[in-house]
Amino acid sequence: MAGTGNAHLRGDDVLLRIEDLVVEFKTAGGIVHAVSGISLDVREGETLGLVGESGCGKSTTGRAIMQLPPPTSGKVMFEGSDLSSLSGQQLREVRTRLQFIFQDPISSLNPRRKVKDIVAEPLRIWKRGTDAEQKARVAEVLDAVGLDPDVASDKRPHQFSGGQCQRISIARSLVLDPKVVICDEPVSALDVSVQAQILNLLEDMKQRYGLTLIFIAHDLAVVKNISDRVAVMYLGKICEVGSPDDLYNTPAHPYTAALLRSIPVPDPTVPPVQSGLLTGDLPSPIDPPAGCRFRTRCPLAQERCAMEEPQIRAVGEEHFVACHFPLLGTSAPEATPVEVGTAVP
Repeated sequence: MAGTGNAHLRGDDVLLRIEDLVVEFKTAGGIVHAVSGISLDVREGETLGLVGESGCGKSTTGRAIMQLPPPTSGKVMFEGSDLSSLSGQQLREVRTRLQFIFQDPISSLNPRRKVKDIVAEPLRIWKRGTDAEQKARVAEVLDAVGLDPDVASDKRPHQFSGGQCQRISIARSLVLDPKVVICDEPVSALDVSVQAQILNLLEDMKQRYGLTLIFIAHDLAVVKNISDRVAVMYLGKICEVGSPDDLYNTPAHPYTAALLRSIPVPDPTVPPVQSGLLTGDLPSPIDPPAGCRFRTRCPLAQERCAMEEPQIRAVGEEHFVACHFPLLGTSAPEATPVEVGTAVP
């Protein structure tokens, strides 16, 4: 699985391009290899879904794009500029076009400030418009995310539900008219019914404001409904990239297939899946396995997997995988479509 390479990168018509991104943290126990040489790109108007288990490096990747903190190495190209080479005022100006929606909607909002001040703060920092224009802009984005400005403006975050707080966070991210919004698991802390509302809201905002989204999640079912392209991560590496339909119908990587089979089937008459699920613990990012990082949990692992790191390669049109023994392709066993709730081939 987890491999390197850039065969999946597209041409120059991309808005955001990440090349060989590495993020490492020094700790008392050693160096944490959070992200290890991944490459991704996003076209304008596209939604890229970034999915994987907790601890695989998804959120770290999103923050590294924003230079929060700057990556250890690699390039983050946005509108022709390498963000990793910028600092100070230049970086601050670029960040107005790159916005972030944090995972916890409540703790990301200042509990002591009113909603109108939280949403207006970016406008005031950058001195965008007069007081009247700022007030009108705040009312516009609050209304756009489904909150009544007259009711919500003078309230504080603790007076809202989790879903409403996430709407406020989305409004704050939109107020400066960004080009790209990075959504870090924006629905993971919400009830299922509220998740659907927020996902629909993000789709509406994408169309209304012409946004490009990076949607980070651990739930493949959620990612499928919102993404144009999906990248699957495991322990700091990219293992598979493709369209949602390709990944769902014919996953090429054993890890992707296992993730799909872990999705519960919403039918009480269907027994839970007993085979094909991942076993064993996630290896430590301080001392990741040599070769393929997934090999310690992979049912198809062979000696080559421990000796050689797989490179990302095409197994179909716009479908790429980093695996020595993929589930489909020229070197794979006969591939069959994968259905949620079935056993791994």
